Amino acid sequence: MKERLKIAAKVFLCLLAIAGVVAAAQDWNARGSAWWAHIQYLADDRLAGRGTGTEGFATAASYVTDQFQKAGLQPAGVHGYVQSVEFNVLQLDEANSSVVLVRDGRAEAIQFGEEGFLIPTSNSALVEASAVFVGYGLNIPEEKYNDFAGLDLKGKIVVWVTGGPSSMPTSVKAHYQSQEERRRNLASTGAVGMVVIPNPKAEEVPWSRSAGARFSQRMELQSVAGAAPAPNFTIIANPVHADKLFVGSGHKFQEVVDTLGSEKPLPRFPLAVTIRAKTGVKRSAARSENLAGVLPGSDAKLKDEFVVVSAHLDHLGIGEPVNGDKIYNGAMDDASGIASVIEIARAIRESNAKPKRSILFLAVTAEEKGLLGSEYFASHPTVKGTIVADLNMDMYLPLFPLKYLEVQGLGESTLGEDVIAVAKDAGVIVQADKQPDHVRFIRSDQYSFIKKGVPSLAFKFGWLPGTPEERQFNDWYKERYHGVKDDLTQPVDAAAAAQFDTILEKLALRVADADTRPEWKSDSFFKHFETKQQAATKR
Repeated sequence: MKERLKIAAKVFLCLLAIAGVVAAAQDWNARGSAWWAHIQYLADDRLAGRGTGTEGFATAASYVTDQFQKAGLQPAGVHGYVQSVEFNVLQLDEANSSVVLVRDGRAEAIQFGEEGFLIPTSNSALVEASAVFVGYGLNIPEEKYNDFAGLDLKGKIVVWVTGGPSSMPTSVKAHYQSQEERRRNLASTGAVGMVVIPNPKAEEVPWSRSAGARFSQRMELQSVAGAAPAPNFTIIANPVHADKLFVGSGHKFQEVVDTLGSEKPLPRFPLAVTIRAKTGVKRSAARSENLAGVLPGSDAKLKDEFVVVSAHLDHLGIGEPVNGDKIYNGAMDDASGIASVIEIARAIRESNAKPKRSILFLAVTAEEKGLLGSEYFASHPTVKGTIVADLNMDMYLPLFPLKYLEVQGLGESTLGEDVIAVAKDAGVIVQADKQPDHVRFIRSDQYSFIKKGVPSLAFKFGWLPGTPEERQFNDWYKERYHGVKDDLTQPVDAAAAAQFDTILEKLALRVADADTRPEWKSDSFFKHFETKQQAATKR
């Protein structure tokens, strides 16, 4: 009889365990469905791609505001949840533009779209100047590396290829490839323009898609203190046709390509060509919104410290038609991140958690225009206190089950230790950035906070080299990134997205409840931003 009772008890416990597993699976599915429902609204054709300053974006902003209210977040904007941001709008007028290569008295026009395309800036002007190839076009004092050293570039056009020597730390290389540093270095040399050749070994988006986006509106913040001046002329050159620039110089572009990604610096030399260019620009103005909601901290001393959970609400809007489709819906980029911000806020409120620090949920605008919404917020925060961390979600790509989580900025701050601990509890292995040449850590909104000295992380679903997941990840960039196929028809693992949301929820709470705020590692390049910010505060 006792044996029967023992067996019955074991069977009962097994049934309970099985029921628990099933319930957990159903829970992930339910949470995944809730996450996907937000994306279905935000990436619907009716919102026309949520372009910055458009009606579609305004509709999306109203939706997020409503979701913040339902999650019980307190308004943390200037007016309710809203912080308005003003922009100058620049759009390429290609019909009134031209780029001509002049060599030995002969002029050859650049074929727009196929061979290159212009980038309009606020200082766009008529330019005629000789050109110089300056390798990677980097000036990195920390590494005693300067591609401009010894070159007379005043009044000239500099030509470079994106990337940097493999011997340099990724973080350093990434920072100095940012648009801000590029402009600052260009201004310091006295050069009047630049030709940028994308690194063909680190291509994310096919050339046709990049060139097709050249007519989209570009934006600049109306008020930016201390910004480096924009160049008079910028063209993005197709690597396939880059040899046109090198004719007569004694060098071929293939020599450059062969050296890319190695420890060697690239050669620097004058090009036997003068570039004559005119950039036509249509100018206007626009307004858009950042949205901020806060879960106030419970500790009297720590409630004025804020952990930010962020994502960007904008996408590319209406663009060049592809097979008749002109709506760039941005389902993964970044309706997915916004959906996670909403679901994490809801889950924390429903858990009745009372974190010591405040958690600020932030949906920013104009990420696709150069991180402008987050830059404005980081410079004009709507909360009184100190932002101590940013956990940013930008198309983290839940394309397959969550076994590995790639974390950008993993080794830069103590946040890396926090995410490893939380992921371990969830049975997920944390990976460092496996594609450093794509410099993703400086390419989304976390970078706006990093420049203010705030430790930050960003995320992607991870994979192992040589696996189907790696192929699926890379194919997504080739086929869908900044394209019309980033829509509601793509296959996504919603249950895995829900698991990711739970990891981010636990991470936000861990950071908010920690005895000490996050810190940059002593050997992190990004720590110098913290020092600069402290110096600026003292002044």
